[in-house]
Amino acid sequence: MSKGKAGEGALPTHYNPEDVEERIYRTWEEAGSFRAEMDPDATPYTIMMPPPNVTSNLHVGHALDNTIQDVLIRKHRMQGYEALWQPGTDHAGIATQHVVSARLAEERGLTRHDLGREAFEREIWKWKEVYEASIINQMRRLGFSADWTRTRFTMDDGLSRAVRHVFVNLYRDGHIYRGHYMINWCVGCSTALSDMEVEHEEREGGLYYVAYPVPDGGADASITIATTRPETILGDTAVAVHPDDERFSHLVGMTAVVPLVDRPIPIIADEAVDPEFGTGAVKITPFHDPNDFEMGGRRELERVQVIDEAGRMTEAAGEDYHGLDRFEAREKVVADLGELGQLVKVEKHTHAVGECHRCHSVVEPLISRQWFVSMRELAQPAIDVVRDGRVTFVPERFGRVYLNWMDNIRDWCISRQLWWGHRIPAWYCRECDEIVVAEEDPTECTSCGGSLVQDPDVLDTWFSSALWPFSTLGWPEDTPEMDYFFPTDVLVTGWDIIPFWVVRMIFSSLEHVGEAPFHTVLIHGLVLDPEGRKMSKSLGNGVDPLDVVDKYGADALRFSLLFGNSPGNEMRFFWERVEAGRNFSNKIWNACRFTLMNLDANFNPNEPVDYRPEDRWILGRLAEVVAEVEGDFGDYQLGEVLRSIYDFAWSEFCDWYIEMAKIRFADDVPAESRRAAHNTLVRVLDGILRLLHPVMPFVTEEMWSALPERTSLLIDASWPEATEYPPAPGDLGIDILRDVVRTVRNLRAEVNIPPSARISVICAAPPRTREVLQAFGEQLAGLAGIEDLDLVDETLQRPTQALAGVAGDVQVFMPLEGVIDLPREIERLEGRLEEARSNLSRSAGKLDNEDFVNRAPAEVVQRERERLADLEKEVEHLEIRLRELGG
Repeated sequence: MSKGKAGEGALPTHYNPEDVEERIYRTWEEAGSFRAEMDPDATPYTIMMPPPNVTSNLHVGHALDNTIQDVLIRKHRMQGYEALWQPGTDHAGIATQHVVSARLAEERGLTRHDLGREAFEREIWKWKEVYEASIINQMRRLGFSADWTRTRFTMDDGLSRAVRHVFVNLYRDGHIYRGHYMINWCVGCSTALSDMEVEHEEREGGLYYVAYPVPDGGADASITIATTRPETILGDTAVAVHPDDERFSHLVGMTAVVPLVDRPIPIIADEAVDPEFGTGAVKITPFHDPNDFEMGGRRELERVQVIDEAGRMTEAAGEDYHGLDRFEAREKVVADLGELGQLVKVEKHTHAVGECHRCHSVVEPLISRQWFVSMRELAQPAIDVVRDGRVTFVPERFGRVYLNWMDNIRDWCISRQLWWGHRIPAWYCRECDEIVVAEEDPTECTSCGGSLVQDPDVLDTWFSSALWPFSTLGWPEDTPEMDYFFPTDVLVTGWDIIPFWVVRMIFSSLEHVGEAPFHTVLIHGLVLDPEGRKMSKSLGNGVDPLDVVDKYGADALRFSLLFGNSPGNEMRFFWERVEAGRNFSNKIWNACRFTLMNLDANFNPNEPVDYRPEDRWILGRLAEVVAEVEGDFGDYQLGEVLRSIYDFAWSEFCDWYIEMAKIRFADDVPAESRRAAHNTLVRVLDGILRLLHPVMPFVTEEMWSALPERTSLLIDASWPEATEYPPAPGDLGIDILRDVVRTVRNLRAEVNIPPSARISVICAAPPRTREVLQAFGEQLAGLAGIEDLDLVDETLQRPTQALAGVAGDVQVFMPLEGVIDLPREIERLEGRLEEARSNLSRSAGKLDNEDFVNRAPAEVVQRERERLADLEKEVEHLEIRLRELGG
């Protein structure tokens, strides 16, 4: 990295990320800039990186999530905090097993069962090593400053010990139990799912009305039910009605007969029945519906399984259906009911269908023996910490989403029928059916001394992820890291995993450590494509972050992800925004080059100088921007942070101050004025680079190293404070100057006067304003291309053949005689006026037409009204201009 020296050549003409980023990142790592130490004299600031799954490389959503975290970490590091960004990856049970199984099938024609459990696990560990390394390399390419020496994996030995410790403690305290309960079964992944792993999608299907004979009611008596799943009729063990439904009160207590299998079942009354659904009578299938399971338990109904774990009909479904896929069985059942005359009717019906969030198979509700976490007692403390403000959500509305989940939480099914993951630490005795739950592998049954076999299932991935904020710091051991870095500060995550992860981290931390894991949950939205669609492989609209980095550099990508972003809201990815980030880098780069090229060889940034008004203005504005940025950081409005820096750096510093400063580098300018300009340029650049560094670390670090007397890295520099800069005194006149310059530039543009042409301008203004403009005469001439500036009393009669404009209390006149071809300009304006009047007439005619106003869409009519108003302004403006030119 080049070190600062005054003069030309300190920075190359163009900024090329390829030449810079790898070198700078290596410098940071070699300097230990990412390392977090336990400094008793410093305040810790900790963020736990949400561990990405080792299933594949990162996508642009990961880039957003981690860019936000990196900005917060870099900023706090510069503020003097001992900032730990704890990195790591997640084993992602179902997802990783799925992708490795698919690769085995594709490349070697094998299933996991062909290999066996141990060999299959070895294959996944190989996959993990490859993709974890790839993920970490991606993060380095994006400039993320995590403490890589602390990288953790959710199946590391230490984290695995924490998982066993938690399981055993929860089991001993009665919070974990095993039993036969209704669960969500994924036939695609062949495992149980928690409620939160099921996505519900509205689908149009059928509502099938079926008549069940009621022999007790007479020869032709029947009761008609409505169902969306006719294939489960084969497992019915009751028909239920509401006890207050008089339509069926005479049938309660009688026996109905299940069509196709001729099973006699009771007709019961239960308040859980919705009398408004279908006919008001419903079939009860306790093995295949969660509500029916509850009712069946209350009524001690028989449970008949007619669909198995593969999604096929069981022997209990009957000979005609045994072995059929559940959806094939549905078609056959409907056809057979029709032939029997028991299918009364079929209506179109839209309802929510549960899908596996991973493979999108339709979830099958089944009764299965699984392990569960009882959530009733664990949930309440996690509700309290959000309600009493110990944990806050940004934006606040997501706190209500969290509480809604917690208020309605159900027991958590934690066992998964997989091979990859944390094996459940439970062993079953072959002799006496004792269950041994232990942190260390037992050798024999604790009751009878018999041999043991371990439960083959693994824990839900989220069980270990829930411990991430403290297991990564060495818990359950009493480590110095736990004492220093825990609790952490901010969790940055997407809204979509609040129920999966945020809920479970909070209750787990409160239960096992006694504290909330963080004080703030910062929620961001999803990154969508330019059309507002979710990115997916099927749509082919995904963006690889490294493709962006290769083309534009990491800083441009980071800029694009934060500019205009606000907490909790979805954002669209636009390549144009990436280009804007690249352009911003170039703008600041050129400002830095200009500064360095114009510094005197003996420039001393610490030498006292006498600032001119424009110097005091830009330094005062920098102080205000630093304060604004600090406030926006406090509110986690990182999009506003970047906007404030961008507007100040581009518009006020580059477009205004630098242009004013250029005038002071002429040979005939006093040395003191030149030194003040040099000092101001370097001082403001220094502040901009420090403010911008967390967002765009590479380009800022490279420019920082070129500034005079830089002996440290920017990453290790102090965060700017507003008190570093002198506040701008009252009215320096800069606003008047800028208004007049903008007005002159607009007048020039109206008649296409090229920037190189020097013009005459008359400014009529009150005495105080004339004094300001007189003081800024050089700047006004240079910025507006004025050769002859005439400052006159505000009572001046409007000159002829001159364009006029207003800038505050200044009337600006630009004489055109001898500057442009007046007759030709008048002819051009008359042509424009004629066209504008014609368009105005047509627009007014449209709006006078009652048919158009009454029949056209409201937005079309509104657009036409807006167009009419614009045309009226255009006509008025052109008429004024023609009068000014004598046309």
